Amino acid sequence: MVSSAPPHSSWLPSALRRVAPLPGRAAPRLRARALAAAPARAAPSAGSAILAIEGLTLAFGGTTAFEAIDLAVGPGEIHAVIGPNGAGKSSLINAISGLYVPQSGRVRIGEATFSTVPAGRLATLGVARTFQNLALFKGLSVLDNVLSGLAGAQRAGFAAQLLGLPHARREAQGHRARAAEVIADLDLAAMADRPAGTLPFGVQKRVELARALVARPRLLLLDEPMAGMTATEKAQMSRFIREARERLGSAVVLIEHDIGVVMRLSDRVTVLDHGRRIAHGTPAQVQADPAVIAAYLGGDEHAGEAA
Repeated sequence: MVSSAPPHSSWLPSALRRVAPLPGRAAPRLRARALAAAPARAAPSAGSAILAIEGLTLAFGGTTAFEAIDLAVGPGEIHAVIGPNGAGKSSLINAISGLYVPQSGRVRIGEATFSTVPAGRLATLGVARTFQNLALFKGLSVLDNVLSGLAGAQRAGFAAQLLGLPHARREAQGHRARAAEVIADLDLAAMADRPAGTLPFGVQKRVELARALVARPRLLLLDEPMAGMTATEKAQMSRFIREARERLGSAVVLIEHDIGVVMRLSDRVTVLDHGRRIAHGTPAQVQADPAVIAAYLGGDEHAGEAA
């Protein structure tokens, strides 16, 4: 198994880290002042889910990244996956998007079911993603970076584009109009012509989100989209994600370490620890789950494993 984080892990906000269980008392509820949970949505049924994972297991040599994970994400749902470093969160996103090959289990995206998701078909499956580490073309403009998110939607062949045939010009104009719309939605219009690599880190994160959104995905995978951001930038990014969900109806799988963001933004939360799913439910349910409290605060079982 992947080793666990120390009992008082840095992934836990300081306000929660202080809520330590006293000997002989029940573990306290996770207190998170001003972390109002998102309005509850009905849990998706197996048949209605845009994304359904069944028994997914991934290992690298003798190290298990995650084991027997089940997960269902409904249309328009923002579903957060949280847990300490090494819990298997990014590995799960990489398996869903076909970058990693799981040993067992299956992934269903819409009506298509896979033991290994074909990464080259993500665009046709209606899936887009961002990466934990920025994957932008630093020397290209913001507009060109966003346009690259439509590469899978391009129908005109190279010769038609080179010759400037009417259907190729119409397609290019349509793509530029769509990219410009997304750029405006994410407040990037003033820097559309600037090289992406010259922009502040938080703005580059927005550019990467715009590149994912331009294809109008039905499933959006966001791997730590707010890492390294200030509180103001996180609030802005949360708003952009919520607005994109409302405009496009996209389901969102969100990996995020900021528990305040998770509780405010998510409809449902899955908690991973040691590569296993230890809790699942609404933000309020997850906050009150004893297994989550132990993982956050470091109960005897976790302290022994860490040792």
